[in-house]
Amino acid sequence: MRSKRTLIRQAALIAVAALVFVPAMKAPARSANAETMSAGNYAAMNPALANPNPRLQPKPLKTWVCLSSWYGGDFDGQVTANGEIYDMYAQTAAHPSLPLGSVVRVENLRTHKSAIVRINDRGPYVPGRSLDVSYQVARELGFAHRGIARVRVELLKVPPSKTLHEGN
Repeated sequence: MRSKRTLIRQAALIAVAALVFVPAMKAPARSANAETMSAGNYAAMNPALANPNPRLQPKPLKTWVCLSSWYGGDFDGQVTANGEIYDMYAQTAAHPSLPLGSVVRVENLRTHKSAIVRINDRGPYVPGRSLDVSYQVARELGFAHRGIARVRVELLKVPPSKTLHEGN
């Protein structure tokens, strides 16, 4: 009888440990594939793209509050709207209408953590959401586990328009 109780206690302890520790585990490690190009490398090869600068503290061009989500592993390595390869560990985001290459500061209104990211993709495609950040940004802002967060978005920089320079 005592050994049956011990087995039940051990099973319960394992179940509780799994509930506590499994969600806290890190996302799967990135594969080291030399053929994939990170967002930083792509931006370095294309100087017309705006690059995030964490020391950048200018007055925002526009500010708004919206619901943000994140996207990661299912899209990692896929081509984004601006043609670069999506890296779930880069400081990037998707927005339905901001010019590709724009730089925004995103602040989680619950945790007050912020990150500066570059818009390199379109989305999200879920009603009610206006921004999809990379998995890494969601981790930095403290909502990777929850999946969504109310955020303040500050538009800091818009890349120069090609049409303005082509006409001159």
